Formats: sequence, structure tokens, C-alpha cells
Amino acid sequence: MKFLFAVQGEGRGHFTQALSMKTMLERNGHKVVAVVVGKSRSRSIPEFFRKRIGTEVLTFSSPNFIPSGRRANLLGSIVYNVLHLPEYIAAVLWLRRTIENSGADAVINFYELMTGFTYKIFSPRAPMICVGHQYLMLNKRFAVAPTANRFQVFLLKMFTRATALGCRHILALSFRYMPGTARMTVVPPLLRCEVLNAVPHKGDYVLGYMLNPAFENDVRNYHAAHPETPMRFFWDKKGAPKVTDIGRNLTFHTIDDVEFVKSMAGCKAYATTAGFESVCEAMYLGKPVLMVPVHVEQDCNAYDALASGAGMVSDRFDIGSLVGLSLIYRQNREFVSWVDGCEACMVSEIERVLSAGSTPQLVFQPI
Repeated sequence: MKFLFAVQGEGRGHFTQALSMKTMLERNGHKVVAVVVGKSRSRSIPEFFRKRIGTEVLTFSSPNFIPSGRRANLLGSIVYNVLHLPEYIAAVLWLRRTIENSGADAVINFYELMTGFTYKIFSPRAPMICVGHQYLMLNKRFAVAPTANRFQVFLLKMFTRATALGCRHILALSFRYMPGTARMTVVPPLLRCEVLNAVPHKGDYVLGYMLNPAFENDVRNYHAAHPETPMRFFWDKKGAPKVTDIGRNLTFHTIDDVEFVKSMAGCKAYATTAGFESVCEAMYLGKPVLMVPVHVEQDCNAYDALASGAGMVSDRFDIGSLVGLSLIYRQNREFVSWVDGCEACMVSEIERVLSAGSTPQLVFQPI
């Protein structure tokens, strides 16, 4: 079968999921013929994705969150995206043509909103399968973080349903097994082969990933107080050099997938803004994680990850507590086994769903 991938361009998790999915599909005799990415003006497509996806990457305008200090600015994001509605309408029309002209037998949507609207309005011939951790929130068995803002949770679920409009099936990525439904299968995380093949060892440094540079001061302040602790942080700061040295034991690096995995395999602990993908990578490699959520989706990610033994949650980059946790942390081996079964589960579900030829579903209700 031939597939078109539609990828949300916010963060790095959807990109690494797409890379992993492509490898799995090709290993089982399928082909990815086109890749489209919904992006905003404030984000660029990581170079590692362009280099490794193996096909031309086409882009279109898609809504995104606007950062404001340490948390996403919900009101500002709504205003920004309303003002850019003409671009999004053009994106839907463009997506319709691109899907039809690609010759793809099916579309795999990695949580891209405009793709859902395209299927709702035009019902392209190629059936759509949606893949992402966020879809787990539509499962009645999923426990939402008790501290999460209920209105924001409602909006997140509404957004999630919109990405899945007209889809044939949902593959919800999860930290652990959970029963699904007729329209949803709960599957293991899609981790990159570099992570699956990495040989973990415990080094002396703390690794970090910051999508939001507002947390830079937390890291710098800890370094000033504890210069003896080596720290290596990756960030998405525009215009920054490849490596920024801050004193003897602190460096900031621009995003590099090869170096990031190497650093993950050798660190003693990992600090991040609670994105699903990198938390899974750290758990698979046996690293304790400090999760610092920056929006409601990550609040729920962090709460769910805690239930699977990931580490700890904070409202800041509390490096000192993370270093203490690294001394007593024990890896969840059930999680490792769950991840190792991903390819067999994922590919068989995609083939089953597409061979069944069922009618597309409009996902409005919890499933």
C-alpha cells in the first residue's frame, strides 16, 4: 500500500513518530509516497526530519499555540489563529488536491488539524488513520490530571476530535496497555530505531530539552549555584549557534537527532517540558524524568507518565530534585516490553483497518 503522511509541525514528537512509522511500514512492504507538514511562521521543520524522511516535505499553514513566558497563551493563540483563517482555508483546499494527486491508498494523520477539516469537508477517496497520544483523551478509561484546567481540557478534546474528523480509525499511543473500542486501538509508543538500538549507560550529566526558552533562567540559576553538576540542554532557540557554552559544565545545543539520542543514552537524568515522545524515550532507556508542563496537554501527559513510573513533575526546571531522584530511580521493565511490541501491533492494526473497508467515522463523542 502507498501512504501519505500528514504531520503536525509543533514540537519534535510528531516528526519522530512519522520517521518510526515510515520505517515500520517499509519494512513490511509498504511505501510512503508523500509527506505534508502543517506549520506556523514561528516554527521551522527540524533538519533531521527533512534529511531522514526520504521524500520531499511539503508545508502548509496550520494553527499553533503562541508561547507566553512559561505557559502557552491560550487567548493569544485563539486571536492569532482567527486572524489567519484565510491561510487555513487555502490550506484545506491545497490538502485536498495534494491527497488526490499523490496516488496514496491511505493517509496517516499525526494529529494535524487541517487534515481533519479536509476530510470533514471533502471526504477524499483515501481513508485516513489518526495516530497520536492525544487521542487517548477520547477514551473514557483515560484519567485526566486532576489539577488540569477543565475548560482547557474541554478545548483540547474538541481540538483532538477535530483532527480526527472523517477518519476510519484511531491508533492512540499510550504509556501502557488500555482497552480500546471499535473505533480506537490503544498501541505502544512509536520510538525511533536509534532509541530502540541505543545501549544505555549512566553518565555524570543531566540532559534537558527546552522547547520554550523562558526556562533558560532556571537552568542558568541552578548552574550558578551548582557549577559542579554537568548539564547538557537542547533547545529550539532561533539564531542560536550549534553549541552555546555557559561556564565549564553547562552547554546549550540546537536540536540534532543523532546527538540527542547519544546524550539520552549516556545521561543520568532527563529534564523536559512533558512532551510524550521524549518522556517515552527516557523511560525506555531507564532515565528518570523531570516533567515541566507548559500547557494542558502536557499537564495530562505528565500525570499519565507518573502513573507509569516516569519520574517527577514540577512547575520549573528543578534540577536539584531531579539529581536526587536519579540516585534511587528504578526502570519500569513492563514499559520496555510494551514498547518492544509496537511494530507488530501497529502494522497489523493498519492493515486490518484498511482491508476491512469500513465507513469513515466522525469522531465527536468519547470513544
